[in-house]
Amino acid sequence: MVRIVQGDLIAREMENEVRAGVEALVGKGVIVALAVVLVGDDPASDIYVRRKQRAAERVGIRSVEHRLDAATSEADLLILIERLNADPDIHGILVQLPLPPQIASDRVLGTIAPEKDVDGFHPVNVGRLSTGTGGLIPCTPLGCMMLLDRVVADFRGLKAVVIGKSNIVGKPVALLLLERECTVTVTHIHTRGLPDIVRSADIIVVAAGSPRLVRGDWVKPGAVLIDVGINRDAGGRIVGDAAADEMDHAAALTPVPGGVGPMTIACLLRNTLQAARAMR
Repeated sequence: MVRIVQGDLIAREMENEVRAGVEALVGKGVIVALAVVLVGDDPASDIYVRRKQRAAERVGIRSVEHRLDAATSEADLLILIERLNADPDIHGILVQLPLPPQIASDRVLGTIAPEKDVDGFHPVNVGRLSTGTGGLIPCTPLGCMMLLDRVVADFRGLKAVVIGKSNIVGKPVALLLLERECTVTVTHIHTRGLPDIVRSADIIVVAAGSPRLVRGDWVKPGAVLIDVGINRDAGGRIVGDAAADEMDHAAALTPVPGGVGPMTIACLLRNTLQAARAMR
């Protein structure tokens, strides 16, 4: 029977660990603070920001919110980020994506000080990840690896297939799997013969944004499946990128919701604590 890896429960454990770390810094006179920047009034972004802020409050991290009008210029946003970079009382900076069309996301993310880049998107942190030399790791890929750690005893030599090559999930998680000595294949929308490629995998990480893309007959018995997707099907139900009801033969599976999503937020808190410790 497939094991359901409950990310929400593991995230709760991580929050307890982060709370203890935050309290230890408070005892040394450091109030850990995360600046959250939201540009515009996108409803989904507003929901995500509120979830992150509530999580920060639960562990004792001070959340400093900056809500900007949708018409805000790129220059004005960059001025705010530079001010936050220079503020010694701010340990982490999070700019909620997507940004309005007049603002170049790459330029904004590249302006955040690497040591405060708790999303792990700055080119310096990406470079450190690719060379295995530390830095802040993107939250969702880090959460995926922590979930895998609960069900995989030894990664060495395992075949891993990553479905999706985004800079936010696919590429970073592939690098993290390589660091664990997996043999990694990254697939994308133009990959040919995807089902047969997936059938070879011991570990599958799917982040394609395509509801129920991975079918049960794509997955070999005993494989571990990490489902990053969050979609709505034709009936309005939240579903992942894998057909979870067809996976009884898998060794382990993350649910949607309640799997990777809570881990992403928990890893954001962890990165903020890491950044605060490094700045002391």
